[in-house]
Amino acid sequence: MSLRIISADDRLREAQGKTTMALFGPSGAGKTTLLKTLPPAETLCIDLEAGLKSVQDWPGDSIPIRRFADAVDIACLIGGANPAAQPEEHFSEAHHTHLRAQHPELAEKIDTKRIIFVDSITDLTRQAMAWAKNRPEALSERTGKPDTRGAYGLLAREVIGLLKHLQHAPGRTVIFVGILEKVVDDMNRVTWQPQMDGGKVARELPGIVDQVLTMSLFTQDPGASPDATATWRHDPDKGNARRLVCQSGNPFGLPAKDRSGRLDMTEPPDLGALLTKINQPRKG
Repeated sequence: MSLRIISADDRLREAQGKTTMALFGPSGAGKTTLLKTLPPAETLCIDLEAGLKSVQDWPGDSIPIRRFADAVDIACLIGGANPAAQPEEHFSEAHHTHLRAQHPELAEKIDTKRIIFVDSITDLTRQAMAWAKNRPEALSERTGKPDTRGAYGLLAREVIGLLKHLQHAPGRTVIFVGILEKVVDDMNRVTWQPQMDGGKVARELPGIVDQVLTMSLFTQDPGASPDATATWRHDPDKGNARRLVCQSGNPFGLPAKDRSGRLDMTEPPDLGALLTKINQPRKG
């Protein structure tokens, strides 16, 4: 039996050593450049979109991934074995043991990384869709022809399973990066939504992670002090300063959530500083 009681002190130590985060922003907003604000020796970038040209001088390690099956294997090495998984399933003890035996140097390298930067979850869902279309579950049992609904259902199950596995990775901070798209409806109302294949993944992701952040452009009111939160005006088209929106119910209508309760409405675009703020010991 693996059941055990976790003391308050143990729970606090674990919470201070890891978090999970979804970071969204429009294409070209500079999300990938936030890698430069993380400690390179402790950070591993999972590069799903061949998009590291903007940080080619970043001295950290990265793993390029072009197939969903490879993403599943890397997630297994990062998160370890899931004791609830059956031997033939992804993330099982058998799967994990096989991967460590096949790729011992890669496994040892991954073991040294405390922060996992997944860039991007948008491309992860695209790779998953390409994989799902070729699976038997995506073919109609009656006609044998492609079944789009079956493919989307398989995509959602597999991607959500991968995200939850990384969520439980012991001692790891995992940052999922994704594209945010502007949607204008027939009434000319503007909303901002994560860009992903499969709506179920986009709906469930905020419930999986601890923090949801949106990077956007802001303009500061003249004469205000640089650290005055209330003076930042959302200006997504002409703003001259990047900020991270961190709280739900924000006046900008952007996706955000702060489970730590320690972040301001907006924060500077520095993930290292943000993680320090999230993980700082509570007073009293």
